[in-house]
Amino acid sequence: MEQVFANLEVFAATLLKLAREDSDLLVVTSDSRGSAKLASFAKAAPGQIVEVGIAEQNLVGVAAGLAAAGKRVFAVSPACFLTARSFEQIKNDLCYSNRPVTAVGISAGVSYGALGTTHHSLHDYAALRAVHNITIVAPADNFETREAVRAAAQLPSPAYLRFGKKKMPHLPRMDSAFELGKASLIREGRDLSFLACGETVAPAFAAAELLAKEGIQSRVLSLHTIKPLDQEAVRKAARETGALITVEEHSVYGGLGEACAGLLLQDGIHARFKIVGFPDDHTATGSQEEIFRHYGIDGAGLAQTARDLLAKR
Repeated sequence: MEQVFANLEVFAATLLKLAREDSDLLVVTSDSRGSAKLASFAKAAPGQIVEVGIAEQNLVGVAAGLAAAGKRVFAVSPACFLTARSFEQIKNDLCYSNRPVTAVGISAGVSYGALGTTHHSLHDYAALRAVHNITIVAPADNFETREAVRAAAQLPSPAYLRFGKKKMPHLPRMDSAFELGKASLIREGRDLSFLACGETVAPAFAAAELLAKEGIQSRVLSLHTIKPLDQEAVRKAARETGALITVEEHSVYGGLGEACAGLLLQDGIHARFKIVGFPDDHTATGSQEEIFRHYGIDGAGLAQTARDLLAKR
């Protein structure tokens, strides 16, 4: 059986390989090389990593300056701080100025579960979707992580990559290619569709497997690129299955679910629809697994949501 890793581990290994091929690739961190699994990178390529300390706004400013000087930069920090404390710098220094910096939000969503809502990142899709000129990507597994890092390194414009902490299972996929802005088909089905991103794709697939035992065939799409969204894949899922459940490790406001709902409503495409994410309350604490289960973002919870949705007429 193929070994599984945390997406962050794959990110760090892929980044080191790219850095060995390109001396202009630099990493900037904010006291996060340990949690970002970049200790090996720092040891192997000490001249290609910059540490700014706990200063996330400076992190983005320094990264933008290095990019302006011709460097290909990955700016790495916990997602909860990177996309809130440094929002203005991302908007102005990266996006408005069009600097090819990849901002990397680590320990995203509720990966820091027990540390509470101050360390949860459930706002980042909503905030960054509203900013022009940024690609937003949340890989589902090790394969998507490796390909997303490689693709981001080639982008001529800003990007945001989002990673959790847990080891992720390898997901099956109906197509072997990876392309930013194009959904990955994980499982085919005609009864309903799960549209998920990041670390919620695995529980969506688990739910589909549970439902298959009851004769319900569920399509599972990894919408790894939240912006630009694969609009045609969403339209096709709605037209062909008639029932959609979006799943995200994010607030139900402003993320993947509302992006899909807005698209379908404006296009006049009618389908049964449910957004699964985090409600507008003080988020529960615990491990990521416990929090997912509490909010129904696990296989059993999503399977029940599907049954309820299909029962509606």
